[in-house]
Amino acid sequence: MRVLLIGANGYLGRFVADRLLADPAVQLTALGRGDDADVRFDLATGSPGALTRFLDAVHPGVVVNCAGATRGGARDLTRHNTVAVATVCEALRRSGCGARLVQLGCSAEYGPSQPGSSTAEDAVPRPGGPYGVSKLAATELVLGSGLDAVVLRVFSPAGPGTPAGSPLGRLAEAMRRAMQSGDCELKLGGLGVQRDFVDVRDVARAVHAASLSAAQGVINIGSGRAVRLRDAAAVLARVAGYGGALHELDAPPGPLRAAIGHPRPDSDHASPVAYPYPDGCGSWQQADVRTARDRLGWRPRINLEESLADIWMEAACRI
Repeated sequence: MRVLLIGANGYLGRFVADRLLADPAVQLTALGRGDDADVRFDLATGSPGALTRFLDAVHPGVVVNCAGATRGGARDLTRHNTVAVATVCEALRRSGCGARLVQLGCSAEYGPSQPGSSTAEDAVPRPGGPYGVSKLAATELVLGSGLDAVVLRVFSPAGPGTPAGSPLGRLAEAMRRAMQSGDCELKLGGLGVQRDFVDVRDVARAVHAASLSAAQGVINIGSGRAVRLRDAAAVLARVAGYGGALHELDAPPGPLRAAIGHPRPDSDHASPVAYPYPDGCGSWQQADVRTARDRLGWRPRINLEESLADIWMEAACRI
């Protein structure tokens, strides 16, 4: 099976590439903006016609799109998350390769949900910021393209390679700094929010399964269990061997929550981390993952403690 992987150097893309390369039946080609890609192509600026010519030459059976942006203003997010997907869809429509498209979406497309509830794929999306809006627009483009396509809505990814600017990455970095400086207490913000964490290696398994399946539409990829960030911080402290006290800061002002994907700079506060979930998703998110089980035969395998242990191992190497 020939697979064209877009965004192989990204946080999720690296693990998807590893998973696909482990399958001896897969012949993988990576397309991206970096020098180490097999083919250099910028989806945000490249034309559908140029991408079509490449698709006709390589003739993949599956195209996996892990590319996108999580930070930036509305213009950049739209360019990298929506326009780029429009280019992929149009190129696939023009091409004679007939490839299946596996698009990685995200839980920010749903926006806030009712505490205690599990969000199923038929929930009405109400994204709370430009990132979620740009990803939702991409999903709608895929679903309306007429292609053989599936969108995997990934909830909160965790595990090795977690970006330092992500919520769990910032928690680990704050703890590393506290241990390095000998602080006996750590002040953190936003610990009351609850998110559905799913390990990146489990996400990669879901992409592999979706590539081989005939499933179409939207499929949630999560653990099916919301975890309070305060509890995740406690597990991280145990894994790290941090014996200090964890104190929660008060809620941030409104404008910070609107800055999707932008942590507050260190110069703005004394604490090493503050309010790590300005993602427009409110205080609660939990995935209903029955569709992934029924249509992909997929279940998460890696628990949050293992994911956090891997995050801490990488953070500790910076001491």
